[in-house]
Amino acid sequence: MGNDGGSIPTRRELVREAAKDKTSTQVKEVQTEKLEHYWSHCALSQKPLSPPIVSDATGNLYNKDAVLEHLLRAGKSQGSQDGENVAGNDGTTGAIKSLRDVVEVRFGVEEEEGGAGGLEEGPARLVCPVSGKRLGPGVKAVYLVPCGHAFAESAVREMPGEQCLQCNESYTAENVIPILPCSITEKDRLRDRLSNLQSSGLTHSLKKAPGTTGKKRKKEKPTKEEEDATDAAAGPAMPPPPPPPPSKALRNEDTASLTAKVLAEQADRNKRRKVAQNENLKTLFSSGGSGSGGGMAGKRKDFMTRGFTIPADAKR
Repeated sequence: MGNDGGSIPTRRELVREAAKDKTSTQVKEVQTEKLEHYWSHCALSQKPLSPPIVSDATGNLYNKDAVLEHLLRAGKSQGSQDGENVAGNDGTTGAIKSLRDVVEVRFGVEEEEGGAGGLEEGPARLVCPVSGKRLGPGVKAVYLVPCGHAFAESAVREMPGEQCLQCNESYTAENVIPILPCSITEKDRLRDRLSNLQSSGLTHSLKKAPGTTGKKRKKEKPTKEEEDATDAAAGPAMPPPPPPPPSKALRNEDTASLTAKVLAEQADRNKRRKVAQNENLKTLFSSGGSGSGGGMAGKRKDFMTRGFTIPADAKR
């Protein structure tokens, strides 16, 4: 403790000071480092990004082959029905249960000479097709759903109307997805959008969720007791209403005229038949002294008076 050339430490030197909060500059530096990593590496496999590149509802970027491998593993596991959570760039998670939960992001590419490695150092770099800005940590980028074309956020704000400048496909403001969002407001908006889509039976790509397009289940046949209870509750069955009497009026004028003509012909035929019948009856009877020969000779010619007669001078 002395006479050895050393020093005696005081209390303030032995007690550790409390950790100081990071300044805004330090926070920005850490955030930029994370963005640089996730702009060049897959958030799932941590491998360098390579086309085709897909994104989920939270704006994270993945290699499509890594997502396919993840889905295959999830299908073999016991909890594949609930899906596996994929870690995002800042601890957020998004459930990827099928390819409908991701959208292929179509970046504008500008070729460069030389370089090797991931997208940052590779021969191609990602650019906005409208403004020409290089997309990365220093530029806010967004992509449109469902087409997937990526632009700088400033270019999308200045777009006239709500149609993609690359494919002319229409979109809505809520389907403009920020890539790797950092602000809490953007994350909350994406979370609310996903919950609204799920309540409507849709996925991030605006396609129907699996299971919502299946065949309807056949209705189970009710038992006899259920049928009896239903009949008792409904009361006695009412007889069906009688059919309306057919209308006698003929609406078609041609049919009415043809029917009147047929009825007239039939009445004329009946009249002639009655006249002919009367003439036949007249032949059965004869008038008093009519007929050739007169007297008894005329009567004998009549059918009704023909027969045996007793002469007047005959003996009785």
